[in-house]
Amino acid sequence: MKVLEIHGSTGDSTILVGGSLRDLGTYISAEEVVIITDINVRRSYLKDFPPYEVIEIGAGEEIKNLDTVQAIYGRLVELEAGRSSFIVGIGGGIACDITGFVASTYLRGVRFGFVSSTLLSQVDASVGGKNSVNFRGYKNIVGVFNQPEFVICDMNLLRTLPEREIACGFAEVVKHAAIGDRDLFSYLEQHYEKALELDLEVIERLVYDSLVIKSSIVNRDEREKGERRKLNFGHTFGHAIEKTTGIPHGEAVSAGMVVASALSAKRGYLSVEGTKRIEGLLKKLKLPTRLRLNGGEVVDALRKDKKRAGDSIHFVLLHDIGSAVIEEISIEELEAVVHDLC
Repeated sequence: MKVLEIHGSTGDSTILVGGSLRDLGTYISAEEVVIITDINVRRSYLKDFPPYEVIEIGAGEEIKNLDTVQAIYGRLVELEAGRSSFIVGIGGGIACDITGFVASTYLRGVRFGFVSSTLLSQVDASVGGKNSVNFRGYKNIVGVFNQPEFVICDMNLLRTLPEREIACGFAEVVKHAAIGDRDLFSYLEQHYEKALELDLEVIERLVYDSLVIKSSIVNRDEREKGERRKLNFGHTFGHAIEKTTGIPHGEAVSAGMVVASALSAKRGYLSVEGTKRIEGLLKKLKLPTRLRLNGGEVVDALRKDKKRAGDSIHFVLLHDIGSAVIEEISIEELEAVVHDLC
């Protein structure tokens, strides 16, 4: 097991890469513990849960909203959960996001931690202190910054995931490599077949190296005032694509990275070879790189992006694989890119 630390304004967070759900109880120093998990994780792994109260939620992006949060609040009140309670989210990014938001707002905040059960969550969603829910179709627009006390990344939980969900996690690994680690990008190019097979040695390195990149950025810029924006590479178009098409987050980010890479090349930064390598690796990982899109809907989603500042958006471009830069790009220029694509 490898350990990373994030030092946030709300406290420190310990990331345990290669930890186990079965050891969950050893990381909690509280008598009153409540687990929040989704129906699929509970069905598959309830036998490995410690004997704590369990609140079950549904699965899928459509349940990541304030209605679900309200239902959980009601159940916590019924359980007489107090300020000394500890809440654990077990599941993927949706379960962890909801858990973090609930724990940060119930009784003005109680302690919490995560057991991350998907690759997408392990390399991205559960780490970094962002806890949010969607509102009226807008992704992650209601939320808080608050660090979990721990995140357990259990590699054994990945083996029950559908192939498509595994691929979505690799989109975020590619993102981390593209913005901050050329060697990690090359390693993934060389070992993508073993990665898809969830070879333990390969997958642990990919998760750990991804989190080294993310944790180092978060430690320098917890609240996304500057450098943390680099973690949005591919996400500006990705979120717009996700909102307008309904495809999974990782697939939308994959297509978004192709667009961002092409725009980087158009501006004279990334080489044509670099764009081809990024698109080629995404294809090897069974991720989409080209999609049919409704240009008008995508433009509308871009205009409502939460990263927008006036008539521009903080956009992440690549100077090279492993080197990212943040620039303000006008909505008008992004609209032109959309019209070229669609």
